[in-house]
Amino acid sequence: MKSAPANPASGILFVDKPQGITSHDVVARARKAVGTRKVGHAGTLDPMATGLLILGVNAATRLLTYIVGLDKEYTATIRLGSASTTDDAEGELLAEAPPRGLADVTDVAISAGAVQFTGTILQRPSSVSAIKVDGKRAYALAREGAPVELAPRSVTVSAFEVLAVRRHEWIDVDVRVECSSGTYIRALARDLGELLGVGGHLTALRRTRIGPFRVDAAVGLDEPLGERMLAPASVAASLYPRLDLTAPEATDLAHGKRIALPGSGVRAAIAPDGRLVGLVEAVDGRAVVLANFPPDPATTPPPESTTGDQT
Repeated sequence: MKSAPANPASGILFVDKPQGITSHDVVARARKAVGTRKVGHAGTLDPMATGLLILGVNAATRLLTYIVGLDKEYTATIRLGSASTTDDAEGELLAEAPPRGLADVTDVAISAGAVQFTGTILQRPSSVSAIKVDGKRAYALAREGAPVELAPRSVTVSAFEVLAVRRHEWIDVDVRVECSSGTYIRALARDLGELLGVGGHLTALRRTRIGPFRVDAAVGLDEPLGERMLAPASVAASLYPRLDLTAPEATDLAHGKRIALPGSGVRAAIAPDGRLVGLVEAVDGRAVVLANFPPDPATTPPPESTTGDQT
C-alpha cells in the first residue's frame, strides 16, 4: 500500500466493515491508509458483523461524540432451535429443540413474538457485551468463566420486522431492526427464542444505517481511504441545521466569542470557505460553542460530499 502523506486533513470515513475482523482492526487499517494515529470510530461492530462503521480522522474525531448515540438499523438472521453461550454463532450451542417443538413454531407466532419486543422494552444485555462490571468488560469476565448477570436496561426498538422464514434443520428468520443506541440484536435473538420455547441465537448481522447515514455511502477497506474522506462540514450539516457564517463571525467563534444567534437548537456553523468551525447552540440569543474544529495545518480539506439520506 502506498504511504499516505503525514498530517492529512480531518475528515469522516464511512467504511463497510467486512466479516471476520474487529472494529479496532478497521481503525488500524485506516491509520495506515491516511497517515495518522488520530483515528476513532463511532459504535463497535462485532467481528461476526458487517456494515457501516463511521470513522473520524484528526480533528473530525470530535464529531463522533454526536454520531455514536444515534439510532441504528440492522438486518440480521436469527436461528431458532438452539440458544448459544454468546447469543450468537460464535458461542457454544446449548440444548437443541426437538423437531416437533420447531414444527409447532408457526410463521404467525414468530411475527407475533417480534411484535412483543417492539417499543420501549427492558433488555438484558448479552454476557459477552462490552459493558463494564467492576471495572472489567463483561466479555472478559465471561471468558474467564466468571458468572456475569447484567441488569436489564431500557432500549427502544422502533421496528422488528420479519422479512423471511426459512425452514430446514433449524428455523432461520431474516429480520430488519431499527433501534436506539445500546440495543443488542443478539439479545433480541436470544429473547425471541426463549419466548417461542425453542431457543435462539444470531447467525448474521449487518448494520445498514446510523442516524441519517446509510451503508450505501460506505467504502470498502480495499479502496483508497485517504481519498474517500468526507468533509466534517458536510457530515455535520446532515446532523444539524446549517449556519453559514460571515468571515468575521467565523473568526469570532474560533476565538471563543459569542456571536448573535436567534432561535433555538444546535447548528453546524460553517465558514465562508466551507470549513466546519464548530457546533453551536442558541442560548438567550447567543451562540454557545459545544465543540470547535480548528483548521487543519497546511492541508486541503476533503471535498464536500453527499453523506446519506435524511430520516
